[in-house]
Amino acid sequence: METKKSKKSTKDYNGDGCWLLSGSMHLAFGCTAVFALLVRVIVSLNSYSGAGDAPKYGDYEAQRHWMEITLNIPAKKWYQNSTVNDLTYWGLDYPPLTAYQSYAHALFLHYFHPDSVALFTSRGHESPKGCAHLLTKLLAIYFVILYYANRGKDKQQHMAWHLALILLGPCLILIDHGHFQYNCISLGLTIGVAAILSKNELVACVLFSLALNHKQMSAYFAPAFSSHLFGKCLRHRNPLLRVLQLGLAVVGTFVLIWWPYLYSVDAVKEVLSRLAPFERGIYEDYVANFWCTTAVLIKWKRLFPTPSLRFFSLSATLLGVLPSMVQQIKAPSDLGFLYALLNSSLSFYLFSFQVHEKSILLPLLPATLLALEEPLLFRWLTYFALLSMFPLLCRDRLILPYVALLILFVLIYYIPGIRPTKKRESSPTGLKKLAMILVLLCSFFLHIVYVTLWPPQKYPFLFEAVIMLLSCSQFVTIAVYCNLKQWMLESSIWMEKEKKFQ
Repeated sequence: METKKSKKSTKDYNGDGCWLLSGSMHLAFGCTAVFALLVRVIVSLNSYSGAGDAPKYGDYEAQRHWMEITLNIPAKKWYQNSTVNDLTYWGLDYPPLTAYQSYAHALFLHYFHPDSVALFTSRGHESPKGCAHLLTKLLAIYFVILYYANRGKDKQQHMAWHLALILLGPCLILIDHGHFQYNCISLGLTIGVAAILSKNELVACVLFSLALNHKQMSAYFAPAFSSHLFGKCLRHRNPLLRVLQLGLAVVGTFVLIWWPYLYSVDAVKEVLSRLAPFERGIYEDYVANFWCTTAVLIKWKRLFPTPSLRFFSLSATLLGVLPSMVQQIKAPSDLGFLYALLNSSLSFYLFSFQVHEKSILLPLLPATLLALEEPLLFRWLTYFALLSMFPLLCRDRLILPYVALLILFVLIYYIPGIRPTKKRESSPTGLKKLAMILVLLCSFFLHIVYVTLWPPQKYPFLFEAVIMLLSCSQFVTIAVYCNLKQWMLESSIWMEKEKKFQ
């Protein structure tokens, strides 16, 4: 009996001396989730977008104003410009599901703190962030559980490590709980899609439709999702019937969410016009994508009208996602789907119209889910995603949380004993390793220069431009690598099949 008990405890503990794996996985998950929640609370106590910056403030005021509007005027008028809803002052520019979420939060705040959502008089109201904000973010945790419930036992040995990386990702925490947004909800729904797609495609369609109706940026994943499902439908006993079933699930979800606006075509157009603000130009601020990076040499906004830029952007984005889509139609697989999500979202980030710095969170999600297969890629993309958002976070006075979360990420990533084994992670050698060291040194130098020196008067945005150039170069490299890797999956599958027949 003692021998059996000792064997069992050794198996549970796994001999690595790390608290994350000692005891049951339930304990590991609970400890990690509680710690992740505490980190979010601490970050939320710092500054945020537009804090004290009248008259329009920032994203915190935008979220609060949407609660004010959705609580005090009818749903049909949420997207209409009027005397009680001035769309030039943080008008709703996300799909209806975000508006419903704002309404739910408004009911909560109205009960405890009615002054914060009073019509007109609450503008610029600043107070400690409500519990509703944090509780909504916990939606992602449920889908993380669901994701692991569908993984094989060979993956669950590194579950604690992977779980900590997902829940303590520095980029998402800084944007959602520092800068102040609600990306956790749409990204959590996407994790749910990845978790159950292989077992229940109809539910996956509903979840992805919800993600699209919460944030239109979820469309970054649409090519991967649609091509993967289409590839599976072609292999179904009745392809047309399957396409019809999936289509009805999507249409039904959209109809339910858009129901208050389906009374007229004009009402639908009013909402759609708010979701696609082409008048803002092909990019805003300094974002590490193709258009903003190349604008240093090619003045896109001066040389071409908006319709031409829309066409260029659409064409480049479609060309970027096409190889990944073709591969998933030819050979759909669960692992290939994750690579397709990464390739599709990265193509949208690099080439689509009106991209924000925060949009890098979308390709970062599938990269995080691929952390066990591609730990180096995940680490590299996380670091340069952080770097690309550094100027934005500096403006929000979030330098201290930035540094603290980056250190926490490094500590978790290099926890001894529970990281992927050397067989899973191949270390770079030779020229590749030297190039990576040089790039990292450049990035460290840029961090220091940005916070300590003033740029030349003639080039006031010189440091932002260099950060943008360095980050974009890494994103392009990752995009090329991941597209090649996705196509290599197909050849590896055929090789495995041939070995079975030999």
